[in-house]
Amino acid sequence: MLLALIGIADLLLRLLGYIVIGQVILSWLVAFNVINTSSQGVRRFIVAIDRLLDPLYRPIRKVLPDFGGLDLSPIVLLIAIQIVRMLLGGLASDVA
Repeated sequence: MLLALIGIADLLLRLLGYIVIGQVILSWLVAFNVINTSSQGVRRFIVAIDRLLDPLYRPIRKVLPDFGGLDLSPIVLLIAIQIVRMLLGGLASDVA
C-alpha cells in the first residue's frame, strides 16, 4: 500500500515538473511574440497555468535575490521536485 502511494506521489511530482517546464517555454514564446496573447483561449490557458504555479513560486521568490528580469524560481522548484523524488525513491527501496 505504501509503495503504491509513493508511486503516485512520484508520478504527480513528475507531472508537476513537466508543467513547470511547459510554463517556462510558454512564457518564452509569449515574450518573443511567437504566441499571440490576443486570443481569449490562449490567454485563459496562460492565466490558468500561472495561477496553478504561482503558489509554488511565491515562497521561492521571497527568498531569492532580485535578478532584474531573470526569474530563477522555476529552476529552484525543479531542483526541489527532483530532491523530493530522490527521497521518495530511497523510501521506496527501503519499503520494498
